[in-house]
Amino acid sequence: MIRLHRRIAPLPTSARWFAIVALLLSVLVTACGGTDATVAPTAAPAATKAPTTAAPAAATTTAPTAAATTAPAVATTAPAATTAPAAASAPAGTTAPAAAATTAPAASAGSGPTKLTGAAVPLVIYAAHGAAQPMADAFTMTTGIPTKIVAESTGPLLAKVQAETNNPQWGMIWIDGAEAMASLDGQGQLLKGYTPDVPYNDLGKSLVPKTQSFVPTGATVTGALVYDTAAVKNPPATWEDLLKPEYKGMTGMNNPAISGPTYPFVAGQMQNLGGVDQGKDYFKKLKTNGLHVYTTNKVTLAALGTGEIKMAIVQSSAATAAAQKTPTLKVIYLPKVSLLPSNIGIDAKAPAQVQTEAKMFAEFVLSQKGQEIMKAADLSGDSLYYPIITGVTPLPVLPALATIPTQTVDPYVWGARVNEINQWFTENIA
Repeated sequence: MIRLHRRIAPLPTSARWFAIVALLLSVLVTACGGTDATVAPTAAPAATKAPTTAAPAAATTTAPTAAATTAPAVATTAPAATTAPAAASAPAGTTAPAAAATTAPAASAGSGPTKLTGAAVPLVIYAAHGAAQPMADAFTMTTGIPTKIVAESTGPLLAKVQAETNNPQWGMIWIDGAEAMASLDGQGQLLKGYTPDVPYNDLGKSLVPKTQSFVPTGATVTGALVYDTAAVKNPPATWEDLLKPEYKGMTGMNNPAISGPTYPFVAGQMQNLGGVDQGKDYFKKLKTNGLHVYTTNKVTLAALGTGEIKMAIVQSSAATAAAQKTPTLKVIYLPKVSLLPSNIGIDAKAPAQVQTEAKMFAEFVLSQKGQEIMKAADLSGDSLYYPIITGVTPLPVLPALATIPTQTVDPYVWGARVNEINQWFTENIA
Protein backbone atom coordinates (compact mmCIF):
# COMPACT_ATOMS: atom_id res chain seq x y z
CA MET A 1 0.00 0.00 0.00
CA ILE A 2 1.39 3.21 -1.05
CA ARG A 3 0.82 6.26 1.25
CA LEU A 4 0.89 9.67 -0.25
CA HIS A 5 2.09 12.58 1.86
CA ARG A 6 1.19 16.22 0.97
CA ARG A 7 3.47 18.71 2.46
CA ILE A 8 1.66 21.97 3.45
CA ALA A 9 3.67 24.98 2.53
CA PRO A 10 4.20 27.52 5.33
CA LEU A 11 2.27 30.82 5.17
CA PRO A 12 4.17 33.84 3.99
CA THR A 13 5.37 36.16 6.75
CA SER A 14 2.93 38.98 5.81
CA ALA A 15 -0.04 36.64 5.93
CA ARG A 16 0.95 35.38 9.37
CA TRP A 17 1.00 38.95 10.70
CA PHE A 18 -2.41 39.62 9.17
CA ALA A 19 -3.88 36.60 10.91
CA ILE A 20 -2.44 37.65 14.27
CA VAL A 21 -3.82 41.20 13.96
CA ALA A 22 -7.26 39.85 12.98
CA LEU A 23 -7.26 37.57 16.01
CA LEU A 24 -6.33 40.44 18.35
CA LEU A 25 -9.04 42.69 16.91
CA SER A 26 -11.61 39.98 17.44
CA VAL A 27 -10.63 39.71 21.09
CA LEU A 28 -10.80 43.47 21.56
CA VAL A 29 -14.24 43.75 19.97
CA THR A 30 -15.58 41.06 22.26
CA ALA A 31 -14.07 42.71 25.35
CA CYS A 32 -15.56 46.12 24.49
CA GLY A 33 -19.13 44.95 24.22
CA GLY A 34 -19.45 43.62 20.73
CA THR A 35 -20.83 45.58 17.86
CA ASP A 36 -22.23 48.35 20.07
CA ALA A 37 -18.73 49.71 20.57
CA THR A 38 -18.15 49.92 16.88
CA VAL A 39 -21.13 52.26 16.34
CA ALA A 40 -20.29 54.63 19.19
CA PRO A 41 -18.41 57.08 16.95
CA THR A 42 -21.59 57.64 14.93
CA ALA A 43 -23.30 59.05 18.05
CA ALA A 44 -20.60 61.67 18.59
CA PRO A 45 -22.00 64.23 16.16
CA ALA A 46 -25.25 64.32 18.15
CA ALA A 47 -23.28 65.41 21.20
CA THR A 48 -21.79 68.29 19.26
CA LYS A 49 -25.30 69.55 18.51
CA ALA A 50 -26.18 69.87 22.20
CA PRO A 51 -25.46 73.63 22.44
CA THR A 52 -28.39 74.41 20.13
CA THR A 53 -30.93 72.76 22.44
CA ALA A 54 -29.44 72.78 25.89
CA ALA A 55 -27.09 75.76 26.09
CA PRO A 56 -29.14 77.53 28.80
CA ALA A 57 -28.75 74.57 31.13
CA ALA A 58 -25.01 74.73 30.78
CA ALA A 59 -25.15 78.35 31.85
CA THR A 60 -25.20 77.15 35.44
CA THR A 61 -21.49 76.69 35.13
CA THR A 62 -20.81 79.94 33.31
CA ALA A 63 -23.63 82.19 34.55
CA PRO A 64 -21.53 85.18 35.67
CA THR A 65 -19.99 85.64 32.22
CA ALA A 66 -23.19 85.05 30.28
CA ALA A 67 -25.35 87.22 32.49
CA ALA A 68 -22.96 90.15 32.41
CA THR A 69 -23.15 90.48 28.66
CA THR A 70 -26.68 89.32 27.98
CA ALA A 71 -28.50 90.16 31.17
CA PRO A 72 -31.93 90.48 29.55
CA ALA A 73 -31.83 86.76 28.81
CA VAL A 74 -31.59 85.97 32.51
CA ALA A 75 -35.26 86.59 32.82
CA THR A 76 -36.23 84.41 29.96
CA THR A 77 -34.24 81.21 29.97
CA ALA A 78 -35.96 79.71 33.00
CA PRO A 79 -38.23 77.44 30.92
CA ALA A 80 -35.11 75.90 29.42
CA ALA A 81 -34.55 74.25 32.76
CA THR A 82 -36.86 71.51 31.58
CA THR A 83 -34.19 70.47 29.10
CA ALA A 84 -31.44 70.39 31.70
CA PRO A 85 -31.08 66.57 31.70
CA ALA A 86 -30.10 66.75 28.03
CA ALA A 87 -27.19 69.01 28.92
CA ALA A 88 -24.96 66.22 30.13
CA SER A 89 -22.41 67.41 27.59
CA ALA A 90 -21.20 70.20 29.87
CA PRO A 91 -18.58 71.54 27.43
CA ALA A 92 -21.50 72.95 25.43
CA GLY A 93 -21.58 75.77 27.97
CA THR A 94 -18.85 77.53 26.05
CA THR A 95 -21.42 78.60 23.46
CA ALA A 96 -24.18 79.62 25.89
CA PRO A 97 -23.47 83.39 25.90
CA ALA A 98 -23.81 83.67 22.13
CA ALA A 99 -27.10 81.78 22.12
CA ALA A 100 -28.55 83.91 24.91
CA ALA A 101 -27.58 87.14 23.20
CA THR A 102 -29.43 86.30 20.00
CA THR A 103 -32.61 85.05 21.65
CA ALA A 104 -32.98 87.46 24.57
CA PRO A 105 -35.45 89.98 23.08
CA ALA A 106 -37.91 87.35 21.86
CA ALA A 107 -37.66 85.22 24.99
CA SER A 108 -38.17 88.13 27.38
CA ALA A 109 -41.66 88.65 26.02
CA GLY A 110 -43.10 85.22 26.60
CA SER A 111 -41.16 82.54 28.41
CA GLY A 112 -42.25 82.81 32.00
CA PRO A 113 -41.04 84.39 35.22
CA THR A 114 -37.44 85.25 35.97
CA LYS A 115 -35.66 82.79 38.27
CA LEU A 116 -32.90 83.52 40.76
CA THR A 117 -29.83 81.47 39.84
CA GLY A 118 -27.44 82.36 42.64
CA ALA A 119 -27.26 83.66 46.18
CA ALA A 120 -29.45 86.72 46.79
CA VAL A 121 -27.78 90.12 47.11
CA PRO A 122 -29.34 93.38 48.38
CA LEU A 123 -31.50 95.18 45.79
CA VAL A 124 -31.32 98.97 46.13
CA ILE A 125 -34.47 100.67 44.84
CA TYR A 126 -34.67 104.41 44.16
CA ALA A 127 -38.38 105.15 44.42
CA ALA A 128 -40.80 108.05 44.17
CA HIS A 129 -43.83 105.80 44.47
CA GLY A 130 -46.16 105.46 47.43
CA ALA A 131 -46.31 101.68 47.21
CA ALA A 132 -42.54 101.16 47.16
CA GLN A 133 -41.93 100.20 50.79
CA PRO A 134 -44.90 97.84 51.31
CA MET A 135 -44.15 96.31 47.91
CA ALA A 136 -40.51 95.77 48.85
CA ASP A 137 -41.48 94.23 52.18
CA ALA A 138 -43.84 91.76 50.48
CA PHE A 139 -41.27 90.99 47.80
CA THR A 140 -38.62 90.18 50.40
CA MET A 141 -41.03 88.00 52.34
CA THR A 142 -41.96 86.11 49.17
CA THR A 143 -38.50 85.71 47.62
CA GLY A 144 -36.02 86.11 50.46
CA ILE A 145 -34.22 88.84 48.49
CA PRO A 146 -33.22 91.76 50.74
CA THR A 147 -34.24 95.23 49.54
CA LYS A 148 -33.40 98.82 50.44
CA ILE A 149 -35.72 101.67 49.47
CA VAL A 150 -34.27 105.14 48.87
CA ALA A 151 -37.41 107.28 48.84
CA GLU A 152 -37.45 110.81 47.43
CA SER A 153 -39.27 112.97 44.89
CA THR A 154 -38.52 112.23 41.25
CA GLY A 155 -36.35 115.30 40.64
CA PRO A 156 -33.87 114.64 43.47
CA LEU A 157 -33.74 110.94 42.59
CA LEU A 158 -32.88 111.70 38.98
CA ALA A 159 -30.23 114.15 40.13
CA LYS A 160 -28.80 111.41 42.34
CA VAL A 161 -28.74 108.97 39.41
CA GLN A 162 -26.93 111.56 37.29
CA ALA A 163 -24.35 112.19 40.01
CA GLU A 164 -23.68 108.44 40.23
CA THR A 165 -23.32 107.90 36.48
CA ASN A 166 -19.81 106.46 36.80
CA ASN A 167 -20.55 104.56 40.00
CA PRO A 168 -24.26 103.72 40.31
CA GLN A 169 -25.50 102.86 43.77
CA TRP A 170 -28.96 101.75 42.60
CA GLY A 171 -30.24 98.54 41.10
CA MET A 172 -33.58 99.85 39.87
CA ILE A 173 -35.62 103.06 39.88
CA TRP A 174 -39.43 103.37 40.17
CA ILE A 175 -40.92 106.75 39.26
CA ASP A 176 -43.77 108.43 37.38
CA GLY A 177 -43.22 109.63 33.84
CA ALA A 178 -41.85 107.96 30.72
CA GLU A 179 -39.97 111.08 29.61
CA ALA A 180 -37.46 110.85 32.45
CA MET A 181 -36.95 107.16 31.69
CA ALA A 182 -36.41 107.89 28.00
CA SER A 183 -33.81 110.48 28.98
CA LEU A 184 -31.95 107.94 31.12
CA ASP A 185 -32.22 105.43 28.30
CA GLY A 186 -30.67 107.92 25.89
CA GLN A 187 -27.71 108.22 28.26
CA GLY A 188 -27.21 104.46 28.29
CA GLN A 189 -28.21 104.15 31.94
CA LEU A 190 -31.03 101.61 31.51
CA LEU A 191 -30.99 97.93 30.67
CA LYS A 192 -32.50 97.34 27.23
CA GLY A 193 -34.39 94.41 25.75
CA TYR A 194 -36.49 93.32 28.72
CA THR A 195 -40.28 93.17 28.93
CA PRO A 196 -41.85 90.95 31.60
CA ASP A 197 -44.08 88.07 30.55
CA VAL A 198 -47.31 89.49 32.01
CA PRO A 199 -50.87 89.90 30.65
CA TYR A 200 -50.85 93.60 29.75
CA ASN A 201 -54.21 95.06 28.78
CA ASP A 202 -54.50 97.41 25.79
CA LEU A 203 -53.42 100.42 27.83
CA GLY A 204 -50.42 98.52 29.15
CA LYS A 205 -49.37 97.37 25.69
CA SER A 206 -49.49 100.94 24.43
CA LEU A 207 -47.12 102.08 27.18
CA VAL A 208 -44.35 99.49 26.62
CA PRO A 209 -41.45 101.29 24.90
CA LYS A 210 -40.11 99.83 21.66
CA THR A 211 -36.63 99.74 23.17
CA GLN A 212 -37.90 97.61 26.09
CA SER A 213 -35.78 99.82 28.32
CA PHE A 214 -38.29 100.41 31.11
CA VAL A 215 -41.36 98.63 32.47
CA PRO A 216 -44.73 100.41 32.90
CA THR A 217 -46.51 99.49 36.14
CA GLY A 218 -49.67 101.62 36.02
CA ALA A 219 -51.03 104.95 34.77
CA THR A 220 -52.42 108.20 36.11
CA VAL A 221 -53.05 111.58 34.45
CA THR A 222 -51.01 114.74 34.86
CA GLY A 223 -52.72 118.08 34.68
CA ALA A 224 -55.83 117.43 36.76
CA LEU A 225 -57.30 120.72 37.94
CA VAL A 226 -58.71 120.59 41.46
CA TYR A 227 -60.50 123.72 42.65
CA ASP A 228 -62.37 125.05 45.67
CA THR A 229 -66.04 125.26 44.73
CA ALA A 230 -66.65 127.77 47.52
CA ALA A 231 -64.20 130.23 45.96
CA VAL A 232 -64.51 129.44 42.22
CA LYS A 233 -68.08 129.61 41.01
CA ASN A 234 -67.30 129.50 37.29
CA PRO A 235 -64.36 127.15 36.74
CA PRO A 236 -62.26 127.41 33.56
CA ALA A 237 -63.24 125.30 30.56
CA THR A 238 -59.89 125.44 28.74
CA TRP A 239 -56.26 126.01 29.60
CA GLU A 240 -56.41 129.39 27.88
CA ASP A 241 -59.12 130.43 30.35
CA LEU A 242 -56.54 130.43 33.15
CA LEU A 243 -55.04 133.53 31.55
CA LYS A 244 -58.22 135.55 32.14
CA PRO A 245 -58.15 138.36 34.72
CA GLU A 246 -60.91 136.69 36.76
CA TYR A 247 -58.48 133.91 37.68
CA LYS A 248 -55.53 136.15 38.49
CA GLY A 249 -53.47 134.85 41.40
CA MET A 250 -55.69 131.79 41.87
CA THR A 251 -53.65 129.03 40.22
CA GLY A 252 -50.80 126.93 41.59
CA MET A 253 -48.71 124.09 40.18
CA ASN A 254 -45.51 122.12 40.84
CA ASN A 255 -42.02 122.84 39.54
CA PRO A 256 -41.31 120.15 36.91
CA ALA A 257 -37.64 120.14 37.86
CA ILE A 258 -38.64 118.73 41.26
CA SER A 259 -41.95 117.00 40.61
CA GLY A 260 -41.63 114.20 38.06
CA PRO A 261 -45.37 114.06 37.24
CA THR A 262 -45.35 117.76 36.29
CA TYR A 263 -42.88 117.65 33.42
CA PRO A 264 -45.21 115.57 31.18
CA PHE A 265 -47.89 118.21 31.85
CA VAL A 266 -45.56 121.00 30.74
CA ALA A 267 -44.43 119.00 27.71
CA GLY A 268 -48.06 118.23 26.92
CA GLN A 269 -48.98 121.90 26.99
CA MET A 270 -46.13 122.66 24.61
CA GLN A 271 -47.30 119.86 22.35
CA ASN A 272 -50.90 121.14 22.46
CA LEU A 273 -49.87 124.68 21.61
CA GLY A 274 -47.66 123.73 18.68
CA GLY A 275 -44.14 123.69 20.06
CA VAL A 276 -41.68 124.67 22.78
CA ASP A 277 -41.70 128.40 22.03
CA GLN A 278 -45.49 128.55 22.07
CA GLY A 279 -45.52 126.65 25.35
CA LYS A 280 -42.98 128.99 26.92
CA ASP A 281 -45.11 131.95 25.89
CA TYR A 282 -48.15 130.36 27.57
CA PHE A 283 -46.37 129.80 30.88
CA LYS A 284 -44.96 133.33 30.83
CA LYS A 285 -48.51 134.67 30.49
CA LEU A 286 -49.68 132.35 33.25
CA LYS A 287 -46.96 133.71 35.51
CA THR A 288 -48.01 137.24 34.65
CA ASN A 289 -51.52 136.27 35.72
CA GLY A 290 -50.23 135.34 39.17
CA LEU A 291 -49.18 131.66 38.88
CA HIS A 292 -47.85 130.17 42.12
CA VAL A 293 -45.14 127.49 41.81
CA TYR A 294 -44.47 124.94 44.55
CA THR A 295 -42.33 121.82 44.84
CA THR A 296 -44.62 118.79 44.90
CA ASN A 297 -48.27 117.70 44.84
CA LYS A 298 -48.40 117.71 48.64
CA VAL A 299 -47.15 121.28 48.99
CA THR A 300 -49.34 122.61 46.19
CA LEU A 301 -52.44 120.99 47.68
CA ALA A 302 -51.52 122.34 51.11
CA ALA A 303 -51.60 125.85 49.60
CA LEU A 304 -55.04 125.05 48.20
CA GLY A 305 -56.15 123.92 51.64
CA THR A 306 -55.03 127.14 53.32
CA GLY A 307 -56.66 129.32 50.68
CA GLU A 308 -53.39 130.70 49.31
CA ILE A 309 -54.56 129.45 45.91
CA LYS A 310 -58.00 128.49 44.67
CA MET A 311 -57.04 126.04 41.91
CA ALA A 312 -54.22 123.48 41.78
CA ILE A 313 -52.76 121.69 38.75
CA VAL A 314 -51.51 118.34 40.03
CA GLN A 315 -51.39 114.62 39.29
CA SER A 316 -54.83 112.97 39.06
CA SER A 317 -54.18 110.60 41.95
CA ALA A 318 -53.29 113.46 44.30
CA ALA A 319 -56.25 115.54 43.10
CA THR A 320 -58.70 112.67 43.60
CA ALA A 321 -57.39 111.98 47.11
CA ALA A 322 -57.70 115.66 48.05
CA ALA A 323 -61.29 115.80 46.81
CA GLN A 324 -62.11 112.67 48.82
CA LYS A 325 -60.93 114.38 52.00
CA THR A 326 -62.45 117.81 51.39
CA PRO A 327 -66.05 117.89 50.09
CA THR A 328 -65.74 121.44 48.71
CA LEU A 329 -63.00 120.41 46.29
CA LYS A 330 -63.81 119.24 42.78
CA VAL A 331 -61.59 117.72 40.09
CA ILE A 332 -61.93 118.54 36.40
CA TYR A 333 -59.83 117.67 33.34
CA LEU A 334 -59.35 120.44 30.79
CA PRO A 335 -58.58 119.34 27.22
CA LYS A 336 -56.04 117.98 26.96
CA VAL A 337 -54.16 116.32 29.81
CA SER A 338 -51.21 113.96 29.52
CA LEU A 339 -51.27 110.25 30.27
CA LEU A 340 -48.70 109.53 32.99
CA PRO A 341 -47.36 105.98 33.37
CA SER A 342 -45.35 104.88 36.37
CA ASN A 343 -42.25 102.93 35.30
CA ILE A 344 -39.47 100.72 36.56
CA GLY A 345 -36.00 101.03 35.07
CA ILE A 346 -33.08 98.67 35.70
CA ASP A 347 -29.50 99.88 35.96
CA ALA A 348 -27.59 98.82 32.84
CA LYS A 349 -24.32 98.75 34.81
CA ALA A 350 -25.57 96.67 37.74
CA PRO A 351 -24.16 93.17 38.28
CA ALA A 352 -26.10 90.38 36.58
CA GLN A 353 -27.50 89.12 39.88
CA VAL A 354 -28.89 92.56 40.74
CA GLN A 355 -30.46 92.86 37.28
CA THR A 356 -32.09 89.46 37.75
CA GLU A 357 -33.53 90.52 41.11
CA ALA A 358 -34.79 93.81 39.62
CA LYS A 359 -36.61 91.86 36.91
CA MET A 360 -38.14 89.66 39.59
CA PHE A 361 -39.28 92.77 41.46
CA ALA A 362 -40.91 94.23 38.32
CA GLU A 363 -42.71 90.94 37.71
CA PHE A 364 -43.85 90.85 41.33
CA VAL A 365 -45.28 94.38 41.04
CA LEU A 366 -47.25 93.31 37.95
CA SER A 367 -48.51 90.07 39.51
CA GLN A 368 -52.01 89.84 40.97
CA LYS A 369 -50.53 90.02 44.46
CA GLY A 370 -48.41 93.03 43.58
CA GLN A 371 -51.34 94.86 42.02
CA GLU A 372 -53.44 94.34 45.15
CA ILE A 373 -50.60 95.87 47.18
CA MET A 374 -50.46 98.86 44.80
CA LYS A 375 -54.20 99.41 45.16
CA ALA A 376 -54.05 99.39 48.97
CA ALA A 377 -50.66 100.88 49.86
CA ASP A 378 -51.28 104.60 49.29
CA LEU A 379 -54.97 105.47 49.23
CA SER A 380 -54.13 109.19 49.43
CA GLY A 381 -52.01 109.05 46.30
CA ASP A 382 -50.43 106.38 44.14
CA SER A 383 -53.07 103.72 44.77
CA LEU A 384 -55.48 105.88 42.75
CA TYR A 385 -54.16 104.66 39.40
CA TYR A 386 -55.40 102.91 36.28
CA PRO A 387 -54.14 99.29 36.16
CA ILE A 388 -52.49 98.02 33.00
CA ILE A 389 -52.87 94.31 33.76
CA THR A 390 -55.79 92.27 32.45
CA GLY A 391 -58.32 91.48 35.18
CA VAL A 392 -57.22 94.26 37.55
CA THR A 393 -59.69 97.14 37.94
CA PRO A 394 -59.13 100.67 39.28
CA LEU A 395 -60.58 101.78 42.58
CA PRO A 396 -64.26 102.82 42.28
CA VAL A 397 -63.59 106.47 43.12
CA LEU A 398 -61.76 107.02 39.83
CA PRO A 399 -63.63 108.19 36.73
CA ALA A 400 -63.43 105.97 33.66
CA LEU A 401 -60.22 106.80 31.81
CA ALA A 402 -62.18 106.95 28.55
CA THR A 403 -64.07 109.99 29.88
CA ILE A 404 -60.86 112.01 30.37
CA PRO A 405 -59.48 113.99 27.38
CA THR A 406 -56.00 112.48 27.46
CA GLN A 407 -53.11 112.69 25.06
CA THR A 408 -49.87 110.71 24.84
CA VAL A 409 -46.61 112.62 24.91
CA ASP A 410 -43.81 110.89 23.00
CA PRO A 411 -41.26 110.14 25.76
CA TYR A 412 -38.29 110.03 23.40
CA VAL A 413 -39.11 113.38 21.78
CA TRP A 414 -39.72 115.21 25.05
CA GLY A 415 -37.39 113.13 27.17
CA ALA A 416 -34.45 114.48 25.16
CA ARG A 417 -35.42 118.01 26.22
CA VAL A 418 -36.27 117.40 29.86
CA ASN A 419 -33.17 119.07 31.33
CA GLU A 420 -33.38 122.06 29.00
CA ILE A 421 -37.09 122.71 29.65
CA ASN A 422 -36.88 122.12 33.40
CA GLN A 423 -33.99 124.55 33.67
CA TRP A 424 -35.88 127.17 31.65
CA PHE A 425 -38.99 126.73 33.84
CA THR A 426 -37.00 127.06 37.06
CA GLU A 427 -35.21 130.19 35.88
CA ASN A 428 -38.17 131.95 34.27
CA ILE A 429 -41.39 130.71 35.89
CA ALA A 430 -40.72 129.22 39.32
